[in-house]
Amino acid sequence: MARTRAATTTPERLRGQSGNTENETTQASPVAHRKPGEARPNQPPMFGGLSGSRRNVLDLDDFSKEEIEHILQSADGMNEVLSRDVRKTPTLRGKTILTLFFENSTRTRVSFEQAGKVLGADVINVSASASSVSKGESLLNTVRTLEAMKIDVLVMRHPHSGAPYYVASKIDAAVVNAGDGTHAHPTQSLLDLYTMRRHLGDIVGKKVTIIGDLHFSRVARSDVWGLRKMGAEVTVCGPPTLLPYGLRPGTEQADSAAFTGINVVDRVEEALEGADVVMALRIQQERQDSGNLPDLREYSKLYGINADRLALASPGALLMHPGPMNEGIEISSEVAHGAQAVIEEQVSNGVAIRMAVLYMLCARSRGGE
Repeated sequence: MARTRAATTTPERLRGQSGNTENETTQASPVAHRKPGEARPNQPPMFGGLSGSRRNVLDLDDFSKEEIEHILQSADGMNEVLSRDVRKTPTLRGKTILTLFFENSTRTRVSFEQAGKVLGADVINVSASASSVSKGESLLNTVRTLEAMKIDVLVMRHPHSGAPYYVASKIDAAVVNAGDGTHAHPTQSLLDLYTMRRHLGDIVGKKVTIIGDLHFSRVARSDVWGLRKMGAEVTVCGPPTLLPYGLRPGTEQADSAAFTGINVVDRVEEALEGADVVMALRIQQERQDSGNLPDLREYSKLYGINADRLALASPGALLMHPGPMNEGIEISSEVAHGAQAVIEEQVSNGVAIRMAVLYMLCARSRGGE
């Protein structure tokens, strides 16, 4: 049975963290009451009328539809560059992009590195295990040390929700959130939107069904923000223990909802009926305690995407997955590598989207030169 709920999915961001309270007492409007496309307090709107003034890309909750469209259109041009025999431009020559990852990553880290290098920037990769963090240096001192080396963009992944926001408030370099805890992953959402648009055209009114571990998925949160702003109809389905606060029965808080209009469905078969896009989410075992699921076999039986279930979606529906996949659990090998899957295309599009994001952020500093 379907039910539409007002979702409160914006996470708590480093509450009570020492040194993260500067100027917060002067912020008048709580995040929950921001209108779609409205910037957070003290954060400039993206590209300042699309001309290059946004300082950071931390999530899609403060993006407008026009801003998202601008990035998607820019990615078209980036894809043209990637299709050349010589995939290199001098656009960001002289710029320095640093990736700082406190969690393991393959797709995101490599695509940011490739994006920067194709645009001609100098790209430096730093892992937490190889940095002074392992010696006890604080996050703040680490990023300030790196900024002293004159970086232009910091691409950061961190296991704690809100860490990129904290860093963005302390340094002058642009900050791109490459995933923070269970909170957000904005560039993944942008590449998902871009992939949908390339196949479906305008996604207004398209039914997008997201199935799986929504509680611990930062991708799902950013995807819902982006999809709703672009006019898609969003349906979610998953075990009740893996639905976030605000989607679980009895936790609705319409007055303080981050966004509304999500259709929550109990049965996966109902969720898949007529879907134009099916997105399976990975079970985030590394982020949760035991007890949320009886076992993975039970989850696969009730919520796994296989050929029979995919057939319930619209003919030619796209099958997506943010990766990495656990084949045989949330998605069967048959459909993961089938004709409807665009999972590898998502990876390719990720480079173009991240090129567009880096280009737009660096346009801010170019404009001031």
